[in-house]
Amino acid sequence: MKILVTGSTGFIGRYVVDRLAAAGQEVVAASTKADNRLDYVTYIPCDLAVERNDFYEFFGCPDAIIHLAWRGLPNYNELFHIEQNLWTSYRFLKQMVESGTRNITVIGTCFEYGLQEGCLSEDLHVVPNTVYGIAKNTLRIFLEELNKKIPFDFKWIRLFYVYGEGQNKNSILEQLKSAIDCGETIFNMSGGEQLRDYLPVETAAENIVKIVLQNKVQGIINNCCGKPISIRRLVEEYLEKTAKNIKLNLGYYPYTIYEPFAFWGNTKKLNLITINKEL
Repeated sequence: MKILVTGSTGFIGRYVVDRLAAAGQEVVAASTKADNRLDYVTYIPCDLAVERNDFYEFFGCPDAIIHLAWRGLPNYNELFHIEQNLWTSYRFLKQMVESGTRNITVIGTCFEYGLQEGCLSEDLHVVPNTVYGIAKNTLRIFLEELNKKIPFDFKWIRLFYVYGEGQNKNSILEQLKSAIDCGETIFNMSGGEQLRDYLPVETAAENIVKIVLQNKVQGIINNCCGKPISIRRLVEEYLEKTAKNIKLNLGYYPYTIYEPFAFWGNTKKLNLITINKEL
């Protein structure tokens, strides 16, 4: 199967491309920034925000798409998520479906759930409270309506928190690494008691590939661990694993107001795909 991966040079995209290629799939990688590391697949630089009417032919008529491209993170409350990213993504995906691609997988976000706490399942009514979450959820709704007009396999992956090599420098573990590398003795952070759902990027990418390469389970699918961990414990485990030493200045930063204090994902649908567990 020929699979187009947008956002292929991003944090998660690179791992997804690797695993698709390892699975023997024909990969077409696209992004706005060239990456020589992708010389083992077909790489096509492209800015999806620049409108054109031949995306399908331009990308070699792919059988499937994994749409990861989304600019401007982690600025979750900027209007460009609605004014630019939403419309760029919908125009592109609509054109690809109309032209012949019938297997569409889009990366959504746990931010679609809004301020709901506890174990979050895919059938919950979502109430996004950030511009980013609103834009992603609106794109999903648009594509569901398109799917009523033009049948296609549609998988919407709600990604929770991901960590690993190459992640955004503003993430908690990257800030911690930077502080250690700079020889700092104190690391300022929040109280750290908030509960989150974290996955290594390698596992998150493997899940994405497994979801794409099957059609039994469609619709919204959480990509998560299902086991909450506190931010403080995440940091402490990293320090233990790497044998690093730095004092944690807990409570220096206030907790964010745009995230619930404790939430994690329900993995029942994901397990049906990854470990063939019954719902």
